[in-house]
Amino acid sequence: MFLGRDQEQAFLDELYASGRPELFVLYGRRRVGKTELLQRFCEGRRAVCFQAAQVREKDNLRAFRDALADGLKDELVASVEFPDWDAALLYAASRAETERLVLVLDEFPYLCEANKGLPSILQRFWDSKGKRSQLMLVLCGSQVSFMEEEVLAERSPLFGRRTAQRRLQPLSPTDALGFFDAWDFEDALTAYAILGGMPAYLTRFRTDLSLEENVTAEALRPEGYLHDEVQFLLKNELSNPATYNSILSAIARGERKLGDIALAIGVEGTTANRYLTVLRDLGIVERQIPITDPDPLRSRRGTYHLSDRFVAFHGRYVQPNLSLIAAGRGERVFREQVLPDLPALLDDARTDFILEHMAGRAADLLGTELTEIGRHSGDLIRAAARTADGRGVAGVLHPETKLDLDALTEEVGVLDRAFSGETHVIIYRTTADARAPLEAEVAGREVRS
Repeated sequence: MFLGRDQEQAFLDELYASGRPELFVLYGRRRVGKTELLQRFCEGRRAVCFQAAQVREKDNLRAFRDALADGLKDELVASVEFPDWDAALLYAASRAETERLVLVLDEFPYLCEANKGLPSILQRFWDSKGKRSQLMLVLCGSQVSFMEEEVLAERSPLFGRRTAQRRLQPLSPTDALGFFDAWDFEDALTAYAILGGMPAYLTRFRTDLSLEENVTAEALRPEGYLHDEVQFLLKNELSNPATYNSILSAIARGERKLGDIALAIGVEGTTANRYLTVLRDLGIVERQIPITDPDPLRSRRGTYHLSDRFVAFHGRYVQPNLSLIAAGRGERVFREQVLPDLPALLDDARTDFILEHMAGRAADLLGTELTEIGRHSGDLIRAAARTADGRGVAGVLHPETKLDLDALTEEVGVLDRAFSGETHVIIYRTTADARAPLEAEVAGREVRS
């Protein structure tokens, strides 16, 4: 299934139609859907999609030649042997002198493993031929650190050549629910609570199986697609995955403060901070600072959380139970550990939908833009925001029972004092519609009476 990505597809269409040579850099974590997005974009267009492999340069050059022959429907190039990337790229540019050609170099870091000088070769090519052609060149990669440091950073030979870039993020919570249309809403929401917004993970759950059967088959047995996924992710990005894995496990167990995490894994606080910075750059860990903090840049109130839902699930239920899972007792892990926690997972996932609404449509509801948004630790207020004029916004999850107005008034009062003014209050109710999982309304004066 291919869901969401409307904004990304529209931007690619815009680049294609620009009439100018374009050098677009697309990157993001493995499994986030980069290749699928580019393949969908290239359908029906004059395009060459080449996916590099971790092989010697000559093998990738031959594979690139075959991709050119297939994409351009050119039997003559199939007999050509490119001696190097200079020749290969010059040929591609020659086919884009007067007609738009999309050229995708997917898994670009693999090409650079075999030829460290490839970014410099591309720089010379782009300056001499590429920017004088009708080429739309796309460099795509899953190694986030490489793409940011060796392609986008100022020290890169390619610095200043790109015409656009995008770091592809996981799907929004609402788009993720679309993978489970055949399930009832609560099961769909629970699947999102476990998997998050990674398309490759979402496609693994079969709607003809129960939630328990899916989790057990994909994560709680050694052969499961998701069982070793976190380890593959860490090895893909990091040279010392063991320490990073310990940090993720500590956070998954509930360690939130820097000192507690350092103590749990047995390193100094400065060392733990360096590792956490890398994990934050990768988008796996986030440091949350209360939006009410008067000095967030120097705040000591920051706490660390796993921003990837499946990484959190893996750290809490898979990693600590590897021996049981290896012995074929994944069903026992699900029933004794996962199942009792599902209500809490479900409850926490609902906050993601509140944050999604506040980042998007809440401005229209309130008539003012929201400049800062974050989770909030109240029992009723799950998210808080700051408006452009400095007022607070409280995102309230209406309980299934009656809303306790006294408790809400007390929580809103805390935000009133923090923002030195009357806080906007948005009441959210969960629906049973996966296409619109929340109803939102601005609360009246009753919450202050």
